[in-house]
Amino acid sequence: MNRHAPMALSAKGLVKRFKTGRNQVAVLKGVDFHAEHGAVTMVMGPSGSGKSTLMNLIGCLDSPTKGEYFINGRLVSSMVDDELARIRNKEIGFVFQTFNLLPRATSLQNVELPLIYNGTPPAQRIEKAKAALAQVDLKDRMNHKPNELSGGQRQRVAVARALVNSPSILLADEPTGNLDTATGNEIMALFQRLHDEGNTIILVTHEHDIALHAHRVIHIRDGKIERDEPVPH
Repeated sequence: MNRHAPMALSAKGLVKRFKTGRNQVAVLKGVDFHAEHGAVTMVMGPSGSGKSTLMNLIGCLDSPTKGEYFINGRLVSSMVDDELARIRNKEIGFVFQTFNLLPRATSLQNVELPLIYNGTPPAQRIEKAKAALAQVDLKDRMNHKPNELSGGQRQRVAVARALVNSPSILLADEPTGNLDTATGNEIMALFQRLHDEGNTIILVTHEHDIALHAHRVIHIRDGKIERDEPVPH
């Protein structure tokens, strides 16, 4: 690794406050963290700890009240909405616990969606979507709709959709939360393969055995980083 190259993600002093009536509640209280290129970083914490808020900031779905946040060396914490939307589309691939697939669309059409948003021409769009489905071993399911797929296959479609723009960071929020243990292990094996191919992965989980797949685990509690520790392999 080039130690002079910027981190994939870097944050300093992140504070996020929400207004409730006349009061402001601090959900994040000065969070510092980083994620290296090509690493798997897990974020863990109990409900209400602030990890969902942190993930929204990491994913450029929200902006901090205070503090600085960089993606690949670019300061994004002070960007306006249009700039954040471009970063989300180009730099970050999202995988959600609930899959978020369009029920009446095929696997191929679901994976095409990010490419439609950024104006990719139709022929190129289809080729990229097919390649992303092949990457997650679902090329033979491209014309199936979500109700014709297993839970694991639906999550693979969601991963393919996240990968289709070749993002620099893959952000997964509880990607095994709705899956049985065996299927969850299959999805984690897929993430391991994606990491082996050079992807940078940030993954939120409650499950301690899932965290064993990481290089680093960030534990968050009461809006602060409680521990940030490497995982021995």
